Amino acid sequence: MEVQKIIDILSQEFPEPKSELNFNSPFELLVAVILSAQCTDKRVNSVTPKLFELADDAYKMSQLDVSVIEEIVRPCGFYHNKALFISNMSKDLVKRFNGQVPTDVESLRTLQGVGRKTANVVYAVAFGGQAIAVDTHVFRVSNRIGLAHADNVLETEKQLMNVLPHDKWGDCHHYLLLHGRYVCKARKPLCDSCKLTNFCQYYLKGVKD
Repeated sequence: MEVQKIIDILSQEFPEPKSELNFNSPFELLVAVILSAQCTDKRVNSVTPKLFELADDAYKMSQLDVSVIEEIVRPCGFYHNKALFISNMSKDLVKRFNGQVPTDVESLRTLQGVGRKTANVVYAVAFGGQAIAVDTHVFRVSNRIGLAHADNVLETEKQLMNVLPHDKWGDCHHYLLLHGRYVCKARKPLCDSCKLTNFCQYYLKGVKD
């Protein structure tokens, strides 16, 4: 597997890799990432302005009734759970971190309502840390290409950490995510326009034949 060549191609395809979620602070990013689970960034960006108008920090969010959060985030799906996660996370920040989002990934992972993927995204995007967040796009693309051979996100993350250069983890997360969002789609991957077909096991073993 020619990992550096794959990274080089993806870096040309997405020369400025960054999150497509709109946010003005680490707290807003944390909320947006929680909402983005099984939901498009576009949909999240359509609801967060109203939510952040009411509460743009942990103190304000922790004071909102969960039902108020639910009503606003309803379009994002799974709104009961997501509203509860946001509420609990905010209260946890106030209680344990003086309302401030911690800057290290280990502390982020201890927050109520915050999973490993969410913590990794916030650590990498908000604070410039090196972490690989494995969402459905990263999981699909990395296993299709052959950067990983795993049947779950945690094992995929571990394998990617072993093959990708540490100083590129944050960028590679976005490369794989964006490639999955716009090219290597779940149901109808655009293999005809993909620049990675010479390296992609999915294409070489299946589509090409």
